[in-house]
Amino acid sequence: MILKRKFYERETLTVARELLGKLLVHESDEGLTAGKIVETEAYMGPEDKASHAYGSLRTKRTEAQYGPKGHAYIYFVYGMYYCFNVTSGRTPGKPEAILVRALEPVSGLEIMKKRIANSKGSAINLTSGPGKLCMAMGMSTKQNGADLCARPLHVDEGDKIRKAEIAQTTRINVDYADEWKNTPWRFFVKNNAYVSRPTRK
Repeated sequence: MILKRKFYERETLTVARELLGKLLVHESDEGLTAGKIVETEAYMGPEDKASHAYGSLRTKRTEAQYGPKGHAYIYFVYGMYYCFNVTSGRTPGKPEAILVRALEPVSGLEIMKKRIANSKGSAINLTSGPGKLCMAMGMSTKQNGADLCARPLHVDEGDKIRKAEIAQTTRINVDYADEWKNTPWRFFVKNNAYVSRPTRK
């Protein structure tokens, strides 16, 4: 069952935790791929120095964050990778988003392997990081702004992850964000082999 809009129209930290265990699904021309979300990071908008929308910056790149909740925000980084985010939050028009950092493959493994030439046959190497998971899932800025409450790119109900199974730490690669680099807004499933950096404190 595809998640309803109201799932995303809640406090962003709550959504970031509860996305763990949900299924990200992409129905493409190559076939269906799906993965269980096992790692997320929350970005809280205008006041968050780590956010692309810090200071209410509104550009073509960030526009998807200002629209309805439950949409894809996908951007290009380092000249080679795409990163997939989910828009969320209780306040309409406030640009908040959640980066999906890692997936545990569930369906379409062979399609994922074809998309990532250097996977070396290991499923773990396919989706244990935001750039890799976008390649494996066939996502790019072509899907930026997509409604995640409808096909072909959507988030479905999956497993419910208990609070005791969730680790909460600081975010990754946001040292530029001054004091905001210390906010514990990264969530991941403990002891899951697909998490990008399971031991970060």
